[in-house]
Amino acid sequence: MAIIAGIDEAGLGPLLGPLVVSGTAFRVPDSRIHDCLWETLDETCTSSVSRDTRRLAVADSKQLFRGRASLAPLERAVLVTLAVNGCRPRTWRELLDHVAPSATEQLESYPWYAASDVALPLSGDVGDVGTRANAILRNCRAKEVEPLGAFCEPLPEYHFNRLIESTNNKSVVLLGLALRVADRILRCGDDRRVRICVDRLGGRMRYREALSTAFPDYDLQILEETPEHSAYRLTRESRVCRFEFTVKGEQHHFTVALASAYSKYLRELYMHALNSYWSGQVAGLRPTAGYYTDAKRWLLDVEPALRRLAVKPSTLVRQR
Repeated sequence: MAIIAGIDEAGLGPLLGPLVVSGTAFRVPDSRIHDCLWETLDETCTSSVSRDTRRLAVADSKQLFRGRASLAPLERAVLVTLAVNGCRPRTWRELLDHVAPSATEQLESYPWYAASDVALPLSGDVGDVGTRANAILRNCRAKEVEPLGAFCEPLPEYHFNRLIESTNNKSVVLLGLALRVADRILRCGDDRRVRICVDRLGGRMRYREALSTAFPDYDLQILEETPEHSAYRLTRESRVCRFEFTVKGEQHHFTVALASAYSKYLRELYMHALNSYWSGQVAGLRPTAGYYTDAKRWLLDVEPALRRLAVKPSTLVRQR
């Protein structure tokens, strides 16, 4: 058997809220390590975001959730695939405990997160999570696919700023989180073959040095480095790991698209907690998604409360 996995991020650009990097992984027969999971699981899953209520839409988070549209398609993709792995979180914190065990400790550094929790699901039309999950699980078993879970690394604002101060490079911070997710994936099984597909990170084309530093016990071979696709083979004893960094990876790989959904969904839950807290501090405050223009408006609206509560800008506002 072999492991196939995907990694993607959400929240690299905003001023407010966390950066989140997530990975999803599955075990498949070794001979099918390059198969497309959309095709393998086409009985219950689809890459098309439509009114097809029979199959679960697994696609890039930007297709599943756009601006003020319903959160349901994004939330459904995450909660159903969590249930396939036997996890039915009732709250945001329960979800974090499952996919990002170290994240809840970070929350204590932020008043708007420390005192907050969010009941799940947020959307009222997610549907029957259990029934969908059971159908996908049967489909997986019939096709010899074993879901291994989701592995998430949220980086809230102050923690983000500290890493920016030490690296002076946002793309280095992003890559570090992605490699931390990759390490968790590699540790989830001792399979001899692993394929990890990553959405191209911030336009970077070369990853040899970062991979060698993150996995010093492996021998590394560059397979390809082009503007569209970079690939590497890492070997240690009988284990062979292939890393692929692909432009628009979420359009090519089921695992990357699902990782994109997890990252976006977690970020939305953080923003829900942030908006709920500050709405209690400022009457009539309109919520924000945290992106530059609207974040500037929001920061002006909350400025008196920031002074009153003596909140340091570095705790709330990201440097880059």
